[in-house]
Amino acid sequence: MQPRNMSMSGVVDLAAVKAAGEAKAKAEQARAESARTGGGGAVSPSALVIDVDEAGFESDVLQRSTEVPVVIDFWAEWCEPCKQLGPLLERLAVEYNGRFVLAKVDVDANQMLMQQFGIQGIPAVFAVVAGQALPLFQGAAPESQIRQTLDQLVQVAEERFGLTGIAVDPDAAGDSGAAPAEVPAGPYDALLESAVQALDAGDFGGAVQAYRNVLADDPANTEAKLGLAQAQLLGRVADLDPQQTRTLAAEKPADPAAQMAAADLDLVGGHVEDAFGRLVETVRRTFGEDRDLVRVRLLELFEVVGPDDPRVIAARTALARVLF
Repeated sequence: MQPRNMSMSGVVDLAAVKAAGEAKAKAEQARAESARTGGGGAVSPSALVIDVDEAGFESDVLQRSTEVPVVIDFWAEWCEPCKQLGPLLERLAVEYNGRFVLAKVDVDANQMLMQQFGIQGIPAVFAVVAGQALPLFQGAAPESQIRQTLDQLVQVAEERFGLTGIAVDPDAAGDSGAAPAEVPAGPYDALLESAVQALDAGDFGGAVQAYRNVLADDPANTEAKLGLAQAQLLGRVADLDPQQTRTLAAEKPADPAAQMAAADLDLVGGHVEDAFGRLVETVRRTFGEDRDLVRVRLLELFEVVGPDDPRVIAARTALARVLF
């Protein structure tokens, strides 16, 4: 599953943390108890990423969140976007050097946790801070935006709950007794990084070109394909007036340009089904070049959300009914 909050602005609702004072006091009490019993020593970098199941959730996430923010990555083996997001989060967990711990939850094996968190699709990322759950974002997103969200999380954990993270010993061995192996840099890392930097600077055209440069040599590169679709989408909506765009779409239900612009806004706002439904209906209303234009745009939005997402599968079926 792909972006529910593409821009990720405001995805961490800092004002929504309830009973912050009480939670902070509990966190401080838990840290004091840990220190009294000899806990809280430095951990190895490999300990910053853990697999969590329902049986260990209490100790691995809730109790641990009184010492350090715990970011939860809900994923599954069949989820292609999860395979892109997961390694990125793992790398960031090590890079943030103990400011948060990453807990990975396989939803296929932990259906109860998925239901308790109200997960509608994956990947979905939450955080638990001093026992308080916070939704972060759903779906894949550019690294720069994920960093912004993590920075907000770290800030509120420190300022509101007094959680400064855990100590990390880079020389400590993990459970296997050996330091984690370094992942060699890929041939397109520089281009992909330049694309992320362009996105961070609001240079959507530059990001698009960087991703296209990768795809020119490696057409199957999934990270570049996803990044390209997202960069193109964000570039299209950057200068749109939401109210004017939606008004025009309501007034001109058969106008391809008006409906595609509104669908872009729907998707960026997390209204995936609305975006797909709008364009499927526009395909039904139009003919010839207009119909093909809308169909191609819908396929581009499928790329943003991900081929395995149930909403994409449903929309593809609906599109096939309209076309054939």
